[in-house]
This record gives sequence, C-alpha cells and structure tokens, in this order.
Amino acid sequence: MSRRVVLSVTAGVAVLAGAGAYALAYAGEQPPAIAHSTAHYTTPTEDHSGSLTFTTDVTASSGIKDVKVLAWPANSSFAKNGLTAKDMAAVESAHCKPSGADTVHCTYKVPVTPDEANTSPHGRWHIAVLATAKDGDTTLDTKAADFTVD
Repeated sequence: MSRRVVLSVTAGVAVLAGAGAYALAYAGEQPPAIAHSTAHYTTPTEDHSGSLTFTTDVTASSGIKDVKVLAWPANSSFAKNGLTAKDMAAVESAHCKPSGADTVHCTYKVPVTPDEANTSPHGRWHIAVLATAKDGDTTLDTKAADFTVD
C-alpha cells in the first residue's frame, strides 16, 4: 500500500474513533427518559374509597434520585400558564423500585374519598412527572398520562 493510502486510512479511523467516543460520552449525559406511563382512576362510592394509581418507567444512566407526581385538571391554570419544575418542587414522590440497569418502575397511589371526588373538578385530568437523575439532570413531562373524573 502506498504511504498516502495508509495515512488516509489512519486519519479516517482516528476520526471515526473520535466520533464514537463523543457519541458514547453524549449518550451518558442524556436527561431522564419517562416511558410506559399509565393512570387508573377508580371512582369512590358511599361504601368504598376510590383511588388514583399512576405507574411509569424512568431511565437515566446516572440513576434516578426522585420522581415527583402531580395530578392536575385539564381546565386549570396550568393549562393556560404551563406547569414548571418549580411548580413540582413541593409535590409528592412516587415509590420507585429498580427494574433494570438504569431503569426504575415507579408507582404513585392515593386514596380518593367520596367528598374529595365530589369537590374535585370533573372531566379530564393530566398527570405531570418530574424525574431527577442522580447527576442532577431533570425531565418534566406535563402530560405523562390522562384520566377522567366523572
């Protein structure tokens, strides 16, 4: 092989190796990913409390520090003004268990009394999720799942 060809091949390999290393480094810095979110609302009766159950999977290469959950009516001020991570600061956290190398499966369940159901806005509701990775990266999904209050 000529010297020129060897130098060109060597330069090409170096460029590809550098691009691969950059891609791997960039992949390690991705914010948390929220997936497979579902919400189930059970209307309370006079005899039994109802409930709201939300589940989701969250993945982050650095691990998950916290997953906060907020149910909000679709016709609330959040629909007009938008929901922010600051709004989520004081809300409750989901209970999360490892379900893979970098993934946790999270569940948020709250009872709903007949009085709460009667005084809550009826119609469509959304579930907002704020996932925080151990490295500090965050992801906010303001409409991770929906449910209806009748």
